[in-house]
Amino acid sequence: MEKLRCCSSFLENSKPYFAMISLQFGYAGMNIITKVSLNRGMSHYVLVVYRHAFATAVIAPFAIFLERKAQPKITFKVFMQIFALALLGPVIDQNFYYAGLKFTSPTFSCAMSNMLPAMTFVMAVIFRMEKLDLKKIRCQAKVVGTVVTVAGAMLMTLYKGPIVELFWTKHIHPHKSYANTSSSTGSSDREWFIGSILLIIATFAWASLFVLQTKALETYRNHQLSLTTLVCFVGTLQAIAVTFVMEHKLSVWQIGWDMNLLAAAYAGIVTSSISYYVQGLVIKKRGPVFATAFSPLMMIIVAILGSFILAENIYLGGAIGSLLIVIGLYSVLWGKHKEKKEEFLAEQILDPVKGEQVNGNGHSASMIEDIEANQVELQKAEANNNMKLDSSVSICMPAAKVHQEK
Repeated sequence: MEKLRCCSSFLENSKPYFAMISLQFGYAGMNIITKVSLNRGMSHYVLVVYRHAFATAVIAPFAIFLERKAQPKITFKVFMQIFALALLGPVIDQNFYYAGLKFTSPTFSCAMSNMLPAMTFVMAVIFRMEKLDLKKIRCQAKVVGTVVTVAGAMLMTLYKGPIVELFWTKHIHPHKSYANTSSSTGSSDREWFIGSILLIIATFAWASLFVLQTKALETYRNHQLSLTTLVCFVGTLQAIAVTFVMEHKLSVWQIGWDMNLLAAAYAGIVTSSISYYVQGLVIKKRGPVFATAFSPLMMIIVAILGSFILAENIYLGGAIGSLLIVIGLYSVLWGKHKEKKEEFLAEQILDPVKGEQVNGNGHSASMIEDIEANQVELQKAEANNNMKLDSSVSICMPAAKVHQEK
């Protein structure tokens, strides 16, 4: 029985880890497929619209059938939260991310996304969702990790460097020098810088989404599918409005049975509907910082797939910056782990104390009852003794008088 309990507890505690690792594989596939679609000329504005239209169509039936009872009322405050979530995620985050992906590369985009935990931590501190005590080592680790992560992102943005040749890429594509890839006009470097800035803005919007989603889950705690459906639906409407403003040709809306359709369907089903729902479950159980902890895995997967499928070059600045970001990321995670461990130990210590207090109160109550009962018995005994004394005195007094008269 103890082994079964240990196994069940291990599986229960491992669910958030398995969920986030699976999501990273899904995100990695999305980056590769989307990059191919964007290179073929698909508008990223249209891709965002189709992506969330697919997501809404897939997740809505589950929300209707599984969560139709006791739906939360959509007040003005709740509607504004959903509107803001849709604006941050489907519109700002993904449009800027796709634009940055178009100007850079999948591996670089994934590496920049590793800034997400540091940004989430800073915003959580600002909104008092995370406690910060610089006297403790765990808080110092989180602060240092955030600074190192930002430094790595800045290095990746400002310095490109020569190509890092991987041992398997020599057989996939010929060796290219950095001078040849950057073009004579330097436009490639300028686009790379613009793409880096767009990716930073997208990551900031994504971090804001995690923080706001934590607040929205307080209302939709038992209706996460419904929340995901509403966010995707409102995001689709917002993305349509943005696309009509930014794209004036109707031909951009055309989509066939090709890579564009695959990119929209894959991104909508896997990285919108499923990921939003799974992220909500993980955030509710482990918090927003934990949910952002596994992005380096996506970078590694994309780097390997990108070098094979897209013949993607990896540059020295990106490699060093990625290493700094990963070091900073896990410094933040180490501090977060220590904090959770301290909270768990505090709960383990407090529970027996509370039990002793409850038991102590029970013993004191029983002792008080015994004392009161003894006092009542003593009072009864004293009353009986007094009655006996009075009766004996009353009997003895006449006998004494008769004796005196005699």
